[in-house]
Amino acid sequence: MKIVYLIAALLFYAKMLFITGNAVEPLEEVAVVENLLEQTGAPNVVSGIIFRNRLYDTMLEVVVFTIAIMGVRFLMAEEKPAAMVYQVSDAPSVVLARLGAMIALLIGIELAIRGHLSPGGGFAAGVAGGTAIGLVAIISSPEWLHQLYEKWQAAKVEKLSVLIFLVLAALSLLGINFPLDNAGWIPLLNMVVALKVAIGSWGAILVFIRYRGLL
Repeated sequence: MKIVYLIAALLFYAKMLFITGNAVEPLEEVAVVENLLEQTGAPNVVSGIIFRNRLYDTMLEVVVFTIAIMGVRFLMAEEKPAAMVYQVSDAPSVVLARLGAMIALLIGIELAIRGHLSPGGGFAAGVAGGTAIGLVAIISSPEWLHQLYEKWQAAKVEKLSVLIFLVLAALSLLGINFPLDNAGWIPLLNMVVALKVAIGSWGAILVFIRYRGLL
């Protein structure tokens, strides 16, 4: 059977190499970009593709991320909390972590707000926000972080952001557009995704700290 597979692979390679068939004249790259820009109305074509041309995929990505966070909580629910939480306590590291967290937070906000205008977007903004939370977590008391999480009802906000994203995505897929800088729902979708990813990361960080003692 190995010989049959080898012959089939060689024949397929020869077909792709020598038999071109009815070749289609490729479009100019600039024409493709201009077409996408006209369709989405967002200067950042990548955001236009993610939140319009392949919105179905993006919806499933948000759902997969939500299931992943739920899976972390479910798998660790039966474990015993860690006896010791490892933290960074030396003064230079604390200062650097706070500075890095502030920079990451500002970058996340900028990416979420202007993700449809410049490189960035909801997922990148959410990662930046999660990074800021992670830097704060390694220098702060776990109890304080958990109190903030409960005080701001972050778990409910995370679930609400998923519902808002699905509603906005459904409106976009139905062709009901909201005129905002000619980009439709894309700016709002960016912000909602950023909020969901950042808060979901916060929840996962708390679980790892509680049951593993470290991030």
